[in-house]
Amino acid sequence: MITQTNDEPLKPDDRDFVTALASGLEVIMAFDQAKPRMTLSEVATKTHMNRAKARRFLLTLHALGYVRKQERYFELSPKTLQLGYAFLSANNYRTVIQQHLEDITHQTGESSSLGVLDGDEVTYVCRSAATHRLMAITLAIGTRLPAVATSMGRVLLARLPDDKLDALLATVTLTQHTERTITDKDELRDCLHQVREQGYCIVDQELDSGLRSLAVPAFDAHGKLLGAINVSTNAARIDMTMLTERFLPLLREKAQQIASQVN
Repeated sequence: MITQTNDEPLKPDDRDFVTALASGLEVIMAFDQAKPRMTLSEVATKTHMNRAKARRFLLTLHALGYVRKQERYFELSPKTLQLGYAFLSANNYRTVIQQHLEDITHQTGESSSLGVLDGDEVTYVCRSAATHRLMAITLAIGTRLPAVATSMGRVLLARLPDDKLDALLATVTLTQHTERTITDKDELRDCLHQVREQGYCIVDQELDSGLRSLAVPAFDAHGKLLGAINVSTNAARIDMTMLTERFLPLLREKAQQIASQVN
């Protein structure tokens, strides 16, 4: 008898959990900016699979057109974009939000993004980039960053029920990216409670030196959480007063406009 509730994820040992599907997706996700091309051995090592298992999944993905093979190396094919496009096309609110993000960039001269929570990471699903570059890595749609060290991630974590937040904090690893990064879980929990109360989050150079960001939650007209919108700035150019007195009211205004336009 299945007692699983509709919103509770399956456990890997549940009889309805399809291990082969999960493993195939894990192989796809193994390819990233650092490792766009890998040998069979590299894929096996990164996914913690034995070579025979990794080989079967790679060859199956190759047969389906999601992976290309050149001699010893495998890489994702453009067909994998269809997987991401399915999400974007199913969430038509992104067109409305994109316009507001571009307006934020126009008014502030800074980059603005929409992120959603996926496990302990925040994933960028919309973005308006300023001309100047803030981080060593290139931020784009699909970029994933640690939620605990980003303004959007903390806004979204703060919206979690206490039991789910506690479960996440119990397993997440707090990596020290800069000397300012919060690495104590009790301190992080206090920070998230403050974010929940005030309705916004500022992260000051915790993920990358010189990077300062501000985020607020974004909802649809029915109060459903769509994600978090942010503005990212250079700490040497934009001080905290500018963030709270000029950028925060603008983000809140845009969040209200999104709520009035997305059903």
